[in-house]
Amino acid sequence: MVTKQTIPFLSNEQLSNLGISTKEVINAIETLLSNLENGTAWSAPKAVMLPEDGRYMMAALAATDNPPLLAVKTLVLNPRNPERGLPQINGLVTMLDSISGLPVAILDGNWITAVRTAGLSATAAKYMARKDSSVIAFIGCGVQAKSHLHAFSDLFPLKEIRLLGRGQANIERLCEEATKLSLSSVVCSSAQDAIMTADIVVSSVTYSTNFVPFLDAAWLKKGAFAAITDLAAPWKKDSFAVLDQIIIDDLKQEAALPNKLLSPEFVTGDLSGLVMGKFVGRSQDSDRNAFIFRGHAMGDLALSILAYQRSL
Repeated sequence: MVTKQTIPFLSNEQLSNLGISTKEVINAIETLLSNLENGTAWSAPKAVMLPEDGRYMMAALAATDNPPLLAVKTLVLNPRNPERGLPQINGLVTMLDSISGLPVAILDGNWITAVRTAGLSATAAKYMARKDSSVIAFIGCGVQAKSHLHAFSDLFPLKEIRLLGRGQANIERLCEEATKLSLSSVVCSSAQDAIMTADIVVSSVTYSTNFVPFLDAAWLKKGAFAAITDLAAPWKKDSFAVLDQIIIDDLKQEAALPNKLLSPEFVTGDLSGLVMGKFVGRSQDSDRNAFIFRGHAMGDLALSILAYQRSL
């Protein structure tokens, strides 16, 4: 039995060295979504606090009895952290036994957030993106862009990445990652230029309380898929009407939160419905589809369980 004196902490470095693959992450997410459907897993809507100084504070809770584990992720996004030499986002995942409530492990929340977000996108893309997608565009070139690049390169025959970002250092690092994967890189001067020829688009622009939308869904070409990880803040919401299908991560969570990701009439369903086959992800090759999401607590739990079990 794990005691308070022996609770393991899995650091970013330890988690990165576990060798967890994209397909393993997708399988773990799909398994827990199946548990959610059959009543052996549960999740709660995110709890969010927004202090007036621009910080974003969040907690997410999910649990399953198969295996009996519970995960709570807490994080703080502080736009002033880089001035202190820190990442903008920092957090932890605390794991308990879901039956006894005894502590099991503590995991680095930054790694969990990066990998599970890309895992959720990849799970949706498995059903919604064209199998022959070869060009991927990134609007935002930070941590999420890197994790998505690796996840999508595992699933699709990528040849080229197109980039638009605000930080030159991030752009250069993403180009270096693309080179390691034998992909060509095109740094674009405008969002429209980055998006128009891409088969897959990933937007991961850092959250801000005073964001002015600058992305238009009409720029997506026929057959494109967009993974929108940034609360859709950079997107012109009315432009989503041109898309053939949009799913979100969790309909129950969305209904419980006051600020909607997009107009409800645009939403086809959620990730659970997609995985469980309640509707198809792509009707024809020319469809333009999107996955717009806040972050599903089931994704945090799935990856936390996978990482914890692998670490043992």
